[in-house]
Amino acid sequence: MKARGTFTVKSFVPAELKLKPESEPEPTAPTGTPVGVATIEKSFEGEVVGRSVTLFTAAFDQEAGVGTYVAMESFEGSLHGRRGAFNFAHSSTTSGSDRNAEFFTIVPTSGTGELAGIAGTGGIAIDADGTHRIWFDYQLG
Repeated sequence: MKARGTFTVKSFVPAELKLKPESEPEPTAPTGTPVGVATIEKSFEGEVVGRSVTLFTAAFDQEAGVGTYVAMESFEGSLHGRRGAFNFAHSSTTSGSDRNAEFFTIVPTSGTGELAGIAGTGGIAIDADGTHRIWFDYQLG
C-alpha cells in the first residue's frame, strides 16, 4: 500500500552539543562543515495523518546549502485510517538544489495498534513552492 501526505514543521529546536571536562576528548572533531543536532515536531495531513517527533542530526553548510542529514522519527497517527505508531529513519544529501543518496525505512517491529507489523520504505520530497511531501510504501504483517 502507498500512503501519501504533506507535513509542516511545528518546531525545530537545536540542541547544544555539551563540552566535556578538559581531561576528556571533545565530543566533536573540527571539520569543514559544522555538525548540529535538533529535535523537530511535525504535523501530517492527507492519507498520512498525525504527528511525529524527530531526532535530527546534520552536517550542513548554510551559506552553500550543501550537506547531509540523518533523522529518526517517532510517528503517531494513522495511515489510510489505521491508527497506531511506528518509527522510521531517513537520510539525504544535497549539493544545493537536489536530493541524492536518499535512505528511508520503517523500523521493523516498531508498529503499534492497527499499525503493528508495519514494514516498508518511503520518501520525502520538497516542491518548488516549499510544500513538504511524504509517502510510505508499506505492508502490514
